Amino acid sequence: MHVTVRYFASIREAVGQGSEAVTTQAATVGALRDELMARGGAYAQTLARGKAVRAALNQDMCDDAAALAAGDEVAFFPPVTGG
Repeated sequence: MHVTVRYFASIREAVGQGSEAVTTQAATVGALRDELMARGGAYAQTLARGKAVRAALNQDMCDDAAALAAGDEVAFFPPVTGG
C-alpha cells in the first residue's frame, strides 16, 4: 500500500526532506517506523526506539499500534514545548 510520510523539525533536517510517498507492507505506525529505520543512516538514528519521537496518523496523535490503511498520512516529529 502507499502512504505519505511527513517529517518535522530535527527529523526533517536529518533525513533531508519534509515528506515522501512510501510503499509499505506495514500494518501499523510502529511497523512503518521500523521499516524506515531499516533504511539505515539518518533514518535509523533519528527514528531509533530510544529516541523521543511522536507520531500522528491523519493529523491525529497516535501510538505505534495505530493501524495503517492505503492513502494514510503519517507524521513523525520530536516532542515540542511552548513558551
